Amino acid sequence: MENRCALIFQALSDRTRQGILTLLSKRKMCVSEICKNFEMTQPSISHHLDILKRAGLVVYEKKGKEVYYQANCCICVPTCCKDFFEKVGVVVKGKKGK
Repeated sequence: MENRCALIFQALSDRTRQGILTLLSKRKMCVSEICKNFEMTQPSISHHLDILKRAGLVVYEKKGKEVYYQANCCICVPTCCKDFFEKVGVVVKGKKGK
Protein backbone atom coordinates (compact mmCIF):
# COMPACT_ATOMS: atom_id res chain seq x y z
CA MET A 1 0.00 0.00 0.00
CA GLU A 2 2.85 2.43 0.75
CA ASN A 3 4.16 2.12 -2.81
CA ARG A 4 0.65 2.84 -4.13
CA CYS A 5 0.45 5.96 -1.97
CA ALA A 6 3.86 7.09 -3.18
CA LEU A 7 2.83 6.70 -6.84
CA ILE A 8 -0.38 8.64 -6.26
CA PHE A 9 1.29 11.47 -4.37
CA GLN A 10 4.14 11.64 -6.89
CA ALA A 11 1.62 11.92 -9.71
CA LEU A 12 -0.33 14.61 -7.87
CA SER A 13 2.75 16.61 -6.86
CA ASP A 14 2.85 18.37 -10.22
CA ARG A 15 0.44 21.20 -11.11
CA THR A 16 0.30 20.15 -14.75
CA ARG A 17 -0.78 16.63 -13.81
CA GLN A 18 -3.35 18.07 -11.41
CA GLY A 19 -4.72 20.15 -14.27
CA ILE A 20 -4.77 17.19 -16.64
CA LEU A 21 -6.61 15.08 -14.08
CA THR A 22 -9.16 17.84 -13.55
CA LEU A 23 -9.79 18.06 -17.31
CA LEU A 24 -10.10 14.30 -17.63
CA SER A 25 -12.55 14.10 -14.75
CA LYS A 26 -14.99 16.07 -16.93
CA ARG A 27 -14.72 14.11 -20.19
CA LYS A 28 -12.58 11.86 -22.37
CA MET A 29 -9.86 13.67 -24.29
CA CYS A 30 -7.09 12.78 -26.71
CA VAL A 31 -3.55 14.10 -26.25
CA SER A 32 -3.99 16.84 -28.86
CA GLU A 33 -7.07 18.15 -27.02
CA ILE A 34 -5.21 18.13 -23.71
CA CYS A 35 -2.28 20.00 -25.32
CA LYS A 36 -4.60 22.87 -26.26
CA ASN A 37 -5.11 23.56 -22.54
CA PHE A 38 -1.39 23.75 -21.73
CA GLU A 39 1.61 25.44 -23.31
CA MET A 40 3.41 22.13 -23.67
CA THR A 41 4.41 19.79 -26.46
CA GLN A 42 2.62 16.54 -27.17
CA PRO A 43 5.57 14.45 -25.89
CA SER A 44 5.54 16.40 -22.60
CA ILE A 45 1.80 15.84 -22.13
CA SER A 46 2.26 12.14 -22.99
CA HIS A 47 4.97 11.91 -20.31
CA HIS A 48 2.59 13.37 -17.71
CA LEU A 49 -0.16 10.98 -18.84
CA ASP A 50 2.21 8.02 -18.40
CA ILE A 51 2.85 9.04 -14.79
CA LEU A 52 -0.90 9.38 -14.17
CA LYS A 53 -1.50 5.95 -15.77
CA ARG A 54 1.18 4.28 -13.61
CA ALA A 55 -0.51 5.69 -10.52
CA GLY A 56 -3.83 4.30 -11.74
CA LEU A 57 -5.38 7.76 -11.92
CA VAL A 58 -6.28 7.70 -15.61
CA VAL A 59 -7.42 5.03 -18.05
CA TYR A 60 -7.37 5.09 -21.83
CA GLU A 61 -9.19 3.70 -24.83
CA LYS A 62 -7.93 3.46 -28.41
CA LYS A 63 -10.29 4.55 -31.19
CA GLY A 64 -8.64 4.26 -34.58
CA LYS A 65 -5.45 6.30 -34.51
CA GLU A 66 -6.48 8.31 -31.44
CA VAL A 67 -6.08 7.37 -27.80
CA TYR A 68 -8.67 8.86 -25.45
CA TYR A 69 -7.90 9.34 -21.78
CA GLN A 70 -10.21 9.87 -18.83
CA ALA A 71 -9.95 9.97 -15.07
CA ASN A 72 -10.26 6.53 -13.53
CA CYS A 73 -13.60 6.77 -11.74
CA CYS A 74 -13.21 3.32 -10.15
CA ILE A 75 -9.92 3.85 -8.36
CA CYS A 76 -9.48 2.60 -4.81
CA VAL A 77 -7.21 4.94 -2.89
CA PRO A 78 -6.26 5.37 0.73
CA THR A 79 -8.61 7.63 2.67
CA CYS A 80 -5.91 10.31 2.92
CA CYS A 81 -6.22 10.91 -0.84
CA LYS A 82 -10.01 10.83 -1.00
CA ASP A 83 -10.63 14.54 -0.32
CA PHE A 84 -8.52 15.66 -3.26
CA PHE A 85 -10.30 13.36 -5.69
CA GLU A 86 -13.69 14.52 -4.52
CA LYS A 87 -12.62 18.13 -5.14
CA VAL A 88 -11.86 17.34 -8.79
CA GLY A 89 -15.05 15.35 -9.19
CA VAL A 90 -13.67 11.82 -9.20
CA VAL A 91 -15.65 9.27 -7.20
CA VAL A 92 -13.36 7.10 -5.12
CA LYS A 93 -13.67 4.23 -2.70
CA GLY A 94 -11.69 4.81 0.49
CA LYS A 95 -10.10 1.93 2.34
CA LYS A 96 -10.93 1.84 6.02
CA GLY A 97 -8.01 2.04 8.40
CA LYS A 98 -5.52 3.24 5.79
